[in-house]
Amino acid sequence: MLVFCCYLIAAGVQAGTLKGKVTDEKGEGLAFATVYIQGTTDGSTTNEQGNYQFTIAPGKHTVVFQYIGYKTQSRTVEIPEGDDQKPLELNVQLQPDVYNLNEVRVSLSGKDPAYGIMEQAIAKRNYHLKEIQQYSAQVYVKGLQRLINVPKRVLGVIKVPAGLKPGILYLSESVSELHFLQPNKYRERMISSKVSGNSRAFSWNQASDFTVNFYQNLIKANGVNERGFISPLANNAMMFYRYELMGTSTNNGHQIHRIKVTPRRKHDPVFTGYIYIVEGSWRLQSLNLFVTKDQQIEFVDTLRVTQQFTPAPGNVWVLQSQKFLFDVEGYGFKGNGYYTAVYSKYRVKPASFVPQPAPVPAAAPVAPSAAPEKPAVVAAAPQPRKPTRKERKALQNSAPADAVPDEEFFKKKEILAIEKNSNERDSAYWAAIRPVPLTQEEVVDYHTKDSLQVIKESKPYKDSLDKKNNEFSLSNLFLGGYTYRNSFERTSFSIDPITRIWQYNTVEGLVGNLRIGYSKRFEDRRSYSISPTIRYGFKNQKLQAKLSAAYNYDLINRRSVGAEGGRFVSQFNAAEPITPFTNTVNTLLAEENYQKLYQKEYLRLWHNRELVNGLSASFLVDFSQRSMLYNTTDYTWRDYDRKEFTPNEPVNAEVGGTAFPRHQALTAVVGLSYRPDQQYISHPDRKINLGSRWPVLNLTYRKAISGVLGSDADYDFVSFGVSDNLQLGLLGTSSYSANVGTFWRKKQLYFMDFRHFEGNRTILSGDFSGFQLLDYYRYSTSKTYVEAHYSHHFNGFILNKVPLLRKLKWQEVGSVNYLHTAAAGHYLEVGVGLEHLFKVFRVDFFTGFQEREKIGSGLRVGYGF
Repeated sequence: MLVFCCYLIAAGVQAGTLKGKVTDEKGEGLAFATVYIQGTTDGSTTNEQGNYQFTIAPGKHTVVFQYIGYKTQSRTVEIPEGDDQKPLELNVQLQPDVYNLNEVRVSLSGKDPAYGIMEQAIAKRNYHLKEIQQYSAQVYVKGLQRLINVPKRVLGVIKVPAGLKPGILYLSESVSELHFLQPNKYRERMISSKVSGNSRAFSWNQASDFTVNFYQNLIKANGVNERGFISPLANNAMMFYRYELMGTSTNNGHQIHRIKVTPRRKHDPVFTGYIYIVEGSWRLQSLNLFVTKDQQIEFVDTLRVTQQFTPAPGNVWVLQSQKFLFDVEGYGFKGNGYYTAVYSKYRVKPASFVPQPAPVPAAAPVAPSAAPEKPAVVAAAPQPRKPTRKERKALQNSAPADAVPDEEFFKKKEILAIEKNSNERDSAYWAAIRPVPLTQEEVVDYHTKDSLQVIKESKPYKDSLDKKNNEFSLSNLFLGGYTYRNSFERTSFSIDPITRIWQYNTVEGLVGNLRIGYSKRFEDRRSYSISPTIRYGFKNQKLQAKLSAAYNYDLINRRSVGAEGGRFVSQFNAAEPITPFTNTVNTLLAEENYQKLYQKEYLRLWHNRELVNGLSASFLVDFSQRSMLYNTTDYTWRDYDRKEFTPNEPVNAEVGGTAFPRHQALTAVVGLSYRPDQQYISHPDRKINLGSRWPVLNLTYRKAISGVLGSDADYDFVSFGVSDNLQLGLLGTSSYSANVGTFWRKKQLYFMDFRHFEGNRTILSGDFSGFQLLDYYRYSTSKTYVEAHYSHHFNGFILNKVPLLRKLKWQEVGSVNYLHTAAAGHYLEVGVGLEHLFKVFRVDFFTGFQEREKIGSGLRVGYGF
């Protein structure tokens, strides 16, 4: 890092500054035009007003100005030596490019000549995708998000924070060193970060997230579209796109074809706009594409992507600049923004000796009397051949030693490392390194927010915001509960919503369950929480209480500790398959008391940590004195003649009765979770784990220790599980989990120690990942079991083709749940459903089978964003 800073200082002394404005034929600024030094990949992009500025070494240079759809211009400048020269100003007016159709060869088939060009480009797609084996580049990213309209409440219920107002919501800049290795390995080091109004924050502008490659068949767009978009150069693009040649021009020494791309079907996941193809090499020169709500995008009305490519040493082209512009609307919010990325200082290693694919035969001019032309045959791109020993030696001698990192560098799973002091750069640093000048709006935002930062962090200011945000509302009462925050002290108090405070069950009758949560967060992101809970059953007249506490003390190694203890009630399945609210509604309205409770006096201690990257461990010790509870009331709002409440003793197919005597149990649990090749991001104060191409493996061992502290329980239990999410492109996404477990040395265990499964007997489903028709306790087991779940989200793959349903943006989903135990045999559930109903609801219909016989079916409804 010291070497890098010295380099910047030296460069700032020796280099000059070139600035100016790029305008169109009307004299108006061209936003995001590309400016670079010919023969290099160093340059800049204009801002929203058309202004540019970047440092340039002393000497004579040719500066190239490019904008999609405009004629490229080149100007020669000379930068004198010395450190006292003033910035050199160079303003350029670009003229619209003239695309000529006079020389286009047209066949009698009436097929637009763009199809012949695209056949060539698609034939070379894989070649251009792989022509660069490895590269390193400096990437500048600037992101801006504006709010134009802010509602007072979301969905008419949830109150919007008082500090959220129209204007720039987020403004950030970052500079990173980005490294790439085929086929898809990225490593990034963020060396500079600036967030408007927060000098301690680090930018979320991850450069690798903004590297979109249209030579890939499918363009991923996380958060905007779950299926992705088909590239105009994809192998199957002809099935989804129409192409029209708008003309051909000579630009910067290259013959460029301007091709309009439009969807064959209005609602297919494809782009609309223009791509520019280089004659002969059939590569992308630039593109300007967009998608709208017709492509089933969420929260974004329009998303536009532009890219500009430039030649680099090694007879390859590299991405020089790209931008994303978006308009956002949803839940009463309206806004827009952009992200722009400028790539420079490339160090490229081309793929070794990759032969050019055979070109598609060009269509010759066709005379009026000639027979219709035959479809062109696209030759398959040959595979790279292995270089000879002599060729490998020549490559090694010609390549600079520091061109790109070696392959060992890419074996580390850290895909982004943010340097500790990256957010401490001063204004002089940013003025020197920023390749895109700030607009007046951005200058004002930086100045205003940075000036107000001290005020906004002061106690009076935060107290004034808290006073507004801490106002009580009915939505707090019934939905999320109420939280009182002290932003200056970074503390909060919270209570549950009324649906959890007041409960009803047949064991305790009317229940008052008051939990008060307190949390404290430190400046270095350490935090702790304390939550006392008091519970009183008005029918059984029992007062109970517990206290839980947790401390997150190491966010880099993800370490935390906690404790909980007291006298309280618990469901036999500690995962609480039925919520108190759902049980209350079913007890009072349907005369169904699904919730089964017992009492325990207990103390539990736990510790979680990451042992090495990808491998996490949890340790838990629990000592409990457990007692039976019995029904004390049969009160219900609606009494059914043929129904009656069941005893507070779960019915199980494996044992005759589940009642138990008062006893003690000392239990120790060790859990391991491992995800091979897990990638992660390193912040100076924390580690963020990401995904991997491998599934998550889980191993759990639970042991009840007899004879210690009077413990009566004595058994061993072990389980092994695997789970993952699968991205299947246009077909949607899948998730699966499988688990197998067994008990051994079962000298003494009680029903709450059995392996329970997440069942559901009500129409409401809080989690669709579990069983939806299974009884809560009937097939709980103390023997060997196998459990598996699979669900597939089609993300509109089917319904998007139905005109009337397409506008609703409903998405189809399918599920399969399987269980095998000694008592259940082979139990299977199959479900189909719709999600995103009114944006938040999901409805599924499930059918259950046991030993190949249908045993029932039911509708399940859930909600969530």
